[in-house]
Amino acid sequence: IEEARTLVQRFNAGALPAPITLINQQTINADLGEDSLQKALFAGMAGTILVIIFMIGYYRKFGVYASIALIMYITLTLAVFKLIPITLTLAGIAGLILSIGMAVDANILIFERTKEELKKGLKYQEAVEEGFKRAWTSIRDSNITTIITAIILYYATSSFVQGFALALLVGVLISMFSAITITRTLLRVFVTKDLKTNT
Repeated sequence: IEEARTLVQRFNAGALPAPITLINQQTINADLGEDSLQKALFAGMAGTILVIIFMIGYYRKFGVYASIALIMYITLTLAVFKLIPITLTLAGIAGLILSIGMAVDANILIFERTKEELKKGLKYQEAVEEGFKRAWTSIRDSNITTIITAIILYYATSSFVQGFALALLVGVLISMFSAITITRTLLRVFVTKDLKTNT
């Protein structure tokens, strides 16, 4: 209340004598925000499902591993959001969805590098390790620039933008962990199983 009064005083201090006429007045209840939140969550889920379908269709086995890693990433991120806690406003959901896209991007880089190594004639297990090694520098650099941007946004802004920056920062940090640890572990385990089955 005190801040509102101060703001009114500041406006009045430099105000010009202009008439104000009430043209229209509306009351908006909380349902509008809830509706927008539901739409944003639906868009996020639909986008994730479409990405999973694309990954499996294009990368086959690799796509299945990436999809498992992506679901684990989303679960882990939401758990961290709950622990910190981060309120999932529309801006926070936008940050989360953007970080999901970056997590998928990391997997795509890894798979493309792995495919290149397989074309060179490397064995499956060697190609996976080399693919991770070669993709890591690109993943690291792109994520570090995003982290720097998110930190600047968090400290230089306020309100919704700050919530977006925090959600994006946490999401990107977890996506790096997910791409390098979860996806790598899944590939190593299943590659070893495939090799044992084939022999």
